Amino acid sequence: MNRYVIGITGASGMLYARELLAYFQGRPDLEVHVVASEAGVQVLRHELGQSLRELAGPRAVLHDPGDFFAPIASGSFPVRAMMVIPCTMGSLAAIAHGTARHLVHRAAEVTLKESRPLVLAVRETPLSRVHLRNLLLAAEAGAAIFPAMPAFYHHPRTLTDLARSFVGRILDYLGLEHQLAKRWGEPETGGGGD
Repeated sequence: MNRYVIGITGASGMLYARELLAYFQGRPDLEVHVVASEAGVQVLRHELGQSLRELAGPRAVLHDPGDFFAPIASGSFPVRAMMVIPCTMGSLAAIAHGTARHLVHRAAEVTLKESRPLVLAVRETPLSRVHLRNLLLAAEAGAAIFPAMPAFYHHPRTLTDLARSFVGRILDYLGLEHQLAKRWGEPETGGGGD
């Protein structure tokens, strides 16, 4: 069972989602299910000029955010992990409090209740006390909090380098092999991207 779920919500940072989905497109041995909120689709179009299908690629299984009968809405549908990238503070709150308003939230809730890895790539600044409380609640429920903060020690040359480095950290956390980013202490690799 090499199945993963990717949720996309309406925060800025679609470059991260693009690089994560590009990784899964290059892994035919992994099955990926993708669901985006309505705001996620709007921000995706604004930031990258792409549709969800264009971003996800032809192999991805797409789900409608209003479809609570989708397989990813049930714990009986086994998946290895779920990532919400980027994750809005509204989605963080819904996930932390178990108040699913659409399928991204429901799939995340299912991931937590089944004790599967859930990565929340939150994107907001500054963080209010409400945000900080919700981050703690989500972490206490079992989510891994990955603030969308790029690293610079690998001497990125492009925005794509920054996004790939961040996505590489997520893949490391999930135990997925990749060549996206230089790890601390490794020799320099060639940059690329836009």
